[in-house]
Amino acid sequence: MSIAFLGLGAMGVGIAENLLKAGHEVTVWNRSPGRDGHIVSAGAASARSPLEAASDASVAFTMLSDDAAFESVLGGDKGLLQGLPSNAIHVSMSTIAVSTADRAAAAHKAHGQRFVSCPVFGRPDAAAAAKLYVLAAGAAADIDEVEPLLTAIGQRTFRIGDTPSQANLVKLCGNFTIMAAVEAMAEGMALAQKGGVGKALLHEVLTGTLFDAPIYRNYGRILVEEAYTPAGFKAPLGLKDMRLAGEAAETYRVPMPLLSLVRDQLIQTIAREGEEIDWSGIGKTVAGNAGL
Repeated sequence: MSIAFLGLGAMGVGIAENLLKAGHEVTVWNRSPGRDGHIVSAGAASARSPLEAASDASVAFTMLSDDAAFESVLGGDKGLLQGLPSNAIHVSMSTIAVSTADRAAAAHKAHGQRFVSCPVFGRPDAAAAAKLYVLAAGAAADIDEVEPLLTAIGQRTFRIGDTPSQANLVKLCGNFTIMAAVEAMAEGMALAQKGGVGKALLHEVLTGTLFDAPIYRNYGRILVEEAYTPAGFKAPLGLKDMRLAGEAAETYRVPMPLLSLVRDQLIQTIAREGEEIDWSGIGKTVAGNAGL
């Protein structure tokens, strides 16, 4: 299958490489030049614009950092909307606002194209290992068509609904829940430490009894080791996701006081530690506030 892949950041490069390994023809483009050398040497073609990348594609993937980047790639004279052939499918893997996904779906429909939202759960190591969890929403026939591609990049695909933006809503709910879990673990570890119990031992007990799940194992290990840099997912991106979740909560009139707390923790962490720290770096803020 002829695929355009737009966005070669920490997540995108691994996904694009797995599509290439699966035997597909992949043309790549990145907003910042010079990041495609490795994948081009592995067999991908390089394009000078989204329009050029998508011009012969039956499916175009995007994995972009935020809504502004997404909309800039989608629009304009050299954008994806202008380059993607009629009836081709845009698979958006970016974590974007529900409203942004709705606008994208309408724009593609107006251009005779199809749109599927497929944000993912998983960090860059999972992307490289094709172990992502994919959230897919859109017309069932469109998801059927791209499902072999999703299988090549992930370990499971969840079908969320017929409206593409529903997948983006689930992604935002999931990222909020991750932050809530990290906050809870960080607070528990701070309390244990102040009482003379090592946080590594607390983590062992929690994951060996009540909380034996990947989020608690993996993020708990980061908290124990204080491995906040290099970031697998930078705190400003986490803050962006909390803002988008808050926008959805306001739209649907859902009070989320815990969301306000983790948002403020992220702001404080970024202010103190800079923008290169992992979003789990709120653990450092929690520990500092406890005098540790």
